[in-house]
Amino acid sequence: MVSPCIDRGHGTERAIAELVERLASTYRCQVHLFAQSVADLAVLPAYSSGAAGAVSGSIYWHRVGAIPGPQILRFAAWFILNRLQRSRGDFDAVISPGINCFDADVVIVHALFWRIADVAGRAARREGAFVGFFRELHRRTYYFLLTALERRVYADRRVRLAAVSRRTASLMESRFGREDVRVVANGVDGGSFSPALRLVRRESARLERGIRPSDLVLLMIGNDWATKGIHTILEAMLLLAAAPVRLLVVGGDVREPYAAAAAKLGLLDRCIWQPAGGNVLDCYAAADVYVSPSREDSFGLPVLEAMACGLPVITSVAAGVSELVKDGVDGFVLRDPGDAQALAGLLTRLYQDSSFRAAIGEAGALAAREWTWDRNAAAVWQLLSDVVSRKRSVKK
Repeated sequence: MVSPCIDRGHGTERAIAELVERLASTYRCQVHLFAQSVADLAVLPAYSSGAAGAVSGSIYWHRVGAIPGPQILRFAAWFILNRLQRSRGDFDAVISPGINCFDADVVIVHALFWRIADVAGRAARREGAFVGFFRELHRRTYYFLLTALERRVYADRRVRLAAVSRRTASLMESRFGREDVRVVANGVDGGSFSPALRLVRRESARLERGIRPSDLVLLMIGNDWATKGIHTILEAMLLLAAAPVRLLVVGGDVREPYAAAAAKLGLLDRCIWQPAGGNVLDCYAAADVYVSPSREDSFGLPVLEAMACGLPVITSVAAGVSELVKDGVDGFVLRDPGDAQALAGLLTRLYQDSSFRAAIGEAGALAAREWTWDRNAAAVWQLLSDVVSRKRSVKK
């Protein structure tokens, strides 16, 4: 498994941690992680594949070095160093969540950077956000590199592809001509995310953030806030100026341009900004509604986690997770991610009718039980088995 970071504090990283754990424990794989950092996962000191002492059902971490500097340089170094380090091993299959190497047998696509670059660029022009010349130049160069790598890797039919949603699979077919992409949806851990666990932490989580009992707290989690739909949320909040609506934004994006946009609308004092990391369950506990009218999202794991916690969710058709939501039954799906009027209407109803809010949350928690990490791992295991069988038959 080739992935820069593996932990349970972020979306893709959490998905990989859950998968790796099950490949080892359920399917008795000997898993070798090539990563710069690993957390929240029981790992052993690294062995070369096939070396004495390496056993099935165990996870071995091969730490890959990292360099300081801009993201594009760190990524380039990661791409080269993980390949050099893996050259000393002999593995049945190489898996990568996204673009991390040229020699992957299986790539699980959690994001399409050509889509993100396009949507983010159009959003920046529309919103007039300015993050600085050099930062914008770096962003464009970084996305140019990633989209070039996507063209090379995803068009190579020797690489087996799995997408986290049907929407992502369809985009890959239209962009790269890959009609053979399997769909392997993400899952959620019901033991870590549930209505009961959320409610136990609710009072302390809200007190810690200075949230009043009467406040209706909207939650959005992600690292690209414009693409996640923050401007639509702020516009909807402006339409609800008379209601005590607050927004909790969690993630690793640059705060300043969004804080400036909130201040321009007179909403800055209604926003709470929180960096990524820590216990994400506290964020769900502090919230009343999860809102992410995404302009582009291959999946959107926080939506599924929020459903599992019993929070009503609002997403958009541009998020892959919307395929798992029955609009108006166990959540809401906006047809237009930029429709602030429609979002404000949904929020008004949820604010005014607490029993309706609870009913949607309960239905969402019930629906989320179907989408487990065990189900996700079983689908990936089947794909891996096919790949390994094919490779062995070719060698014969």
